[in-house]
Formats: sequence, C-alpha cells, structure tokens
Amino acid sequence: MGLLRYTTYRFAQAIPVLIGISILTFVLANLTPGDPVRLMLQGVEADQEMIEQIEAQYGLDRPLYERYLDYMAGLVQGDMGHSFHRNRSVSQLIASRIGPTLLLVLSAYAFALVTSIPLGIIAAKRRNEPFDHVSRIIALIGVSTPSFWIGIMLILIFAVQLGWLPSAGLVYPWWSPETYGHDGYVEHFVETIRHLLLPMIALGTLQMATLMRVERTQMIESLQGEYVKLARAYGVPERTILRKHAFQVAQLPIITIVGLNLSTALGGAVLTEFVFNINGLGRLFYDAIVQLDYQVIMGITMIIATMFVIGVIITDIAYAYIDPRVTYGEAE
Repeated sequence: MGLLRYTTYRFAQAIPVLIGISILTFVLANLTPGDPVRLMLQGVEADQEMIEQIEAQYGLDRPLYERYLDYMAGLVQGDMGHSFHRNRSVSQLIASRIGPTLLLVLSAYAFALVTSIPLGIIAAKRRNEPFDHVSRIIALIGVSTPSFWIGIMLILIFAVQLGWLPSAGLVYPWWSPETYGHDGYVEHFVETIRHLLLPMIALGTLQMATLMRVERTQMIESLQGEYVKLARAYGVPERTILRKHAFQVAQLPIITIVGLNLSTALGGAVLTEFVFNINGLGRLFYDAIVQLDYQVIMGITMIIATMFVIGVIITDIAYAYIDPRVTYGEAE
C-alpha cells in the first residue's frame, strides 16, 4: 500500500473516533449541572423573559440532539460556533490562544528529546555504573512528580530566590521586538528563551524521564542483539556500532511514545499555563468549563483530538523511515 493510500486510510479510520469524541464531549458538557445563561448574567438583574430570549438566541431551548446536529453541520463547514461569554467566534478565540500552547508543548518536547536520548544512550553504555544509577533516580523522580509542582519549585528557586529568570508570562517570538520594548531581534530572542525556559522544563520533565527510561532499555537490548555481536566480531568500531546499528533500531518505541504522549503533554499544559500565567488554550479551556461555555469546550476538545490523531498517524508513517522492516501493509 502506497504512502498516500495508507495515509488516506488512516484518516478515514480516525473519522468515527472524532465523531465519538464529539458526541461524548457534547453530552457531558450539556449535562453538567448549572445554567450557562444565569452564569453569563451574574450581577445583572434579569427576568425570566430575558433569560428565555438569550436561550432562544443561542439555541439552548432546543432538544440536545438537534443542537448537536446543528453544531456538527457547522463544524463540517469550518464554523465552531460562538462563545456565550466572550461574544466572539470560537475559531477566533482558539486562533488567539493556540500559539502560546503550541510554543510551550513543542519546546517541552524539544527539551525532552534533546536531553533524554543522549542520557539514555550513556546510561545504556555504562550499565550498572554510577551514572546509570543516577539517571534512573532522576527518571523515577521525573515520572513521579506532577508538572505543576515542578513549576512551582522552579519559580521559587530560579525566579524568587535567585532572580535569574522571570516567573510568569511568555514573550512571543512572532510579535515584533517593539511590542515588548526590546532593542532588536537578538534581545527579543534572548527574552523569549528566558521566559520559556522554566515552563518548558516543568512540562517537559515527565516526557524526558519517560523517554530516557525507554531509550536506556531499548539501547541495552539493541547492544545485546546478534547483529551487534556480528559487527563486533568483524572489528567494526564501537562508535559506528552504536550510531549505525544499535541506535536506529532502538528509536521505534521512542517514536511511539512521542506520538501517543501528545495528549499527556497537552493536558499538562493546562496546569503549567496556570502556574506560569500563560494565556493559552489551557486557560481558555478551564474558563470555558467553569462558565459552561459549551461551544468553546467543544471547539478546544475537537482541536486537541484532531492534533492527537494527526500525531498518531505521523508516528505510524515515521516507522517505515526508521525501520525498513516496517511497511505500509494492507488494511488492518
């Protein structure tokens, strides 16, 4: 099966999954106790007639299944609906908030990959030596510690006590330096890194610890393989064996974890954004849940679900590039 046909097939498989997620989210959001109209009118004197008018305006007086079908009909056309509380389209709200979240998640993944793979390889090469024991302790702490707690500790140490790094907000690299009063792009880049460093480490530590443990295990297994023993018997240098033979095969589980843990990273971004006062999708999602803003809840859920599905499909496709034994076989 060719790459294009395989990709089309996997996207077709994802459609029922996304429909199921949309149904579940829509039902749960609308069955949550509370009245979104009364929440919207808090502090405003409103009689029953005004409440009924607003409910009719947003279609809240219609049966649940009709509202869902209307929502899906609009979603197919690219319309995610309108926010009750912000009087803006959901598409505009998500577009204004998705940048900081993507910047945070992608930088956290970059931090995790850049640190975990070298550390995992070194730990495998020095198995049962002091470095290996220390790396396993670090990995255990990283897996066991919530990202928000790590964020709080980083703020207390590096922002409050030492004063080296800022404790809140992000500097967006896509905005001009003049927006922040920076003298040129060099200062703008440096401030972007300074503001991103702490939330990036807080969110990426869990991913780093998980990937490091898997990398170590897979490298140990690869280095004990028959093909590695044969290469050593032929006198192939150890560095070549490590780079060309053991390393490439050991990356398949890493690709799987990177693709599947995207949802974990997006979920962790919600708490990380709160700790570091970042106005991303996580903050918007939390506010929408508190305010029972159904359209915003649905929009963000569908965006995250779509990103996760795309990540899984990219992971499957990347398999064939890493391991030639993996092919785009016939439909499962």
